[in-house]
Amino acid sequence: MLDRREFLGLGLAAAPALLFAGRPVSGGGARPPALALVTADTEAHVAIVSLRSMRVIQRLRTVEDPRSIQRAGGGRALLAHSGAGAVSLLAGRPLRVRRVLRGFGAPRYTAVAGRLAYVSDSAMGEIAVIDLDRGRVLRRVAVGDGARHLALRPGGHTLWVALGSSAAQIAVVDLRDPQRPRLAGHVRPPFLAHDVGFSPSGRRVWVTAGREPRIAVYAAGTRALTRELSADAAPQHIAFGRALAYVSSGEAGTLCVHALSDARLRHRTRIPAGSYNIEHAHARVVTPSLGTGALTVLDARGAVLAQVHAAAAAHDVCLLP
Repeated sequence: MLDRREFLGLGLAAAPALLFAGRPVSGGGARPPALALVTADTEAHVAIVSLRSMRVIQRLRTVEDPRSIQRAGGGRALLAHSGAGAVSLLAGRPLRVRRVLRGFGAPRYTAVAGRLAYVSDSAMGEIAVIDLDRGRVLRRVAVGDGARHLALRPGGHTLWVALGSSAAQIAVVDLRDPQRPRLAGHVRPPFLAHDVGFSPSGRRVWVTAGREPRIAVYAAGTRALTRELSADAAPQHIAFGRALAYVSSGEAGTLCVHALSDARLRHRTRIPAGSYNIEHAHARVVTPSLGTGALTVLDARGAVLAQVHAAAAAHDVCLLP
């Protein structure tokens, strides 16, 4: 199965940090997040970037191969080490590694609902249910080989899981009993899927492609395909604001902003090549680059505020208040 670094080639040189003048930020007065946590998977640490000073203020050593990272509430974050078969719980100020859970095959991505986290394991074809308060795995549920990107429907009752980097199927998981997930069926997208994301309303699911410049939009309740969109080069990743969808293309070096009301493209911004994963919170959009190691920080409209050199290769990011 291809890792995103295989799209870029190994050994790309890191680029120096570039700072841009900021613009007024939309967002209805919401307070922007304070920190961005960026995984440096080739250097076994998390770079902690202040979004006020736009500088790295801490480098937190971790178990090797830290790849995906997800905010977990209460100032915590969950970090998946795909190559090491481990998941770390980060907490505290200053941030520290509080616990390392082992026994995974290749943990990939995480969705969080309250005190529970759901972690995809591509090697085991499972979703692991983690109790964040107790710091232990409660259950493992088979969903299909290659379980990777996943998205939790607002309200917490349904999880969609792409079965692979270029997935022929998406597993639909019933979470009505949150501690006992149940495989409820599959969706077959019109292309090989990569990332999945629920709109803030929970009524739509956006599915990006692993190999084609396409996006599919589904009705969450019926799983019916409602719209197909053109996109920049695959694989694309997606994040959502209140009324906007942000789609990054690391291959094309672009971030596209779509209106949720009609899915039309509203804005396209140049970002560093290799900027795959993307995160949004309170009028800030961030995307790290595997190719240059830069973290790009944008406002809610998709305008670049800054680029901060975070690591030799910046894999994933999450935002903390």
